[in-house]
Amino acid sequence: MTREDAEDFLLEAGAAEDGSFPLLEAAVACAIHEDPSRDPQPARDLAANGVERLSQRLKRESAEEALAESMAGDLRLGGDLFTAEDPENADIISVSERRKGIAAALGVFYLHVARKCGLTVQGVDFPGHFLLRIETEEGPLALDPFSEGRVVLPSELTRRALHAGLTPNVADRLDRLMAPVTDRAVLVRLQNTIYARASAVRDFPAPSAPPCAAPCSTLPTTAPGWTSPPPAKARARSPAPLEALARATTLDGGAALAARAQRERVRLRLN
Repeated sequence: MTREDAEDFLLEAGAAEDGSFPLLEAAVACAIHEDPSRDPQPARDLAANGVERLSQRLKRESAEEALAESMAGDLRLGGDLFTAEDPENADIISVSERRKGIAAALGVFYLHVARKCGLTVQGVDFPGHFLLRIETEEGPLALDPFSEGRVVLPSELTRRALHAGLTPNVADRLDRLMAPVTDRAVLVRLQNTIYARASAVRDFPAPSAPPCAAPCSTLPTTAPGWTSPPPAKARARSPAPLEALARATTLDGGAALAARAQRERVRLRLN
C-alpha cells in the first residue's frame, strides 16, 4: 500500500456510516501513510489471533474476563510503563510488533476483536486516558486497555476524573464519564496523539506538517480535532487539513473540561 492508496482508503472510510467504519484498517492506513515502507500484516495477524482466542474464551468466561484475558493474557498486549513517550506506542503496526503502547492504540485491537465476536464495546474519551465501555448483563463496565483490560470501578472513575481536574458534580456523573464515542473519534484521538508528539519535537522535515496530520482530514467526525494548526507552508500545500483544523477546538472533550476546571481554580486563587 502506498501513501496515495492509504489516502484513498481513508477517504472511502470517511464516507462510511458510523456502524460500519473500518477502525482497524483505517488505523493501519494511517500507519502506512506515515511510513509506506512497512508491512501491515502483523497488525492484521494479531487481530485475527485475538478473534480466535476470544471466541474460545467466551464459551466459558464472562465477556469482560474473556476480553481481558484474550488481549492481555494470550496476546500480551499492555501499556508501555517505561517508555511512554516513545512514538511507536501510538503506531498500530509498531504496537502489534512490540505488544505494548498507549491506551488508544491498544483499544483499536480490543474494539476490533470484541466486535468480531459479537460483543458490544465502544471507546470512551475519558479525560486524560482512553477507556473502553463493554455492555454486560449487569450493565456497562469500564475497561482499561492500558492496564491489561481490567475493570475500572465507578469509584475509581470518579477519583480519576477528580485527579484530571473535573469538578465533583461532573466527576460523579458516570453517564458522562462513560459516554461512548464513535470509532472515528477513537482514530482521531490516536492520530492527535501522534501529531502532538511529532509537533512537540518537530520530528518531521521543516516546514512541512508531519504525515500523520493528513489522514484525519479525510475522516469527518463530530469529535474535537487538533489543537494547533500546521505550519503556514503546510497549509498552503494541503488545504484539507486546514479545513479540518478550522472546525477543531480541542484535543479531546475530557481534557478541555479538565483544563477549564484548572483555569477556574487558578482564577479563584488569584481573586
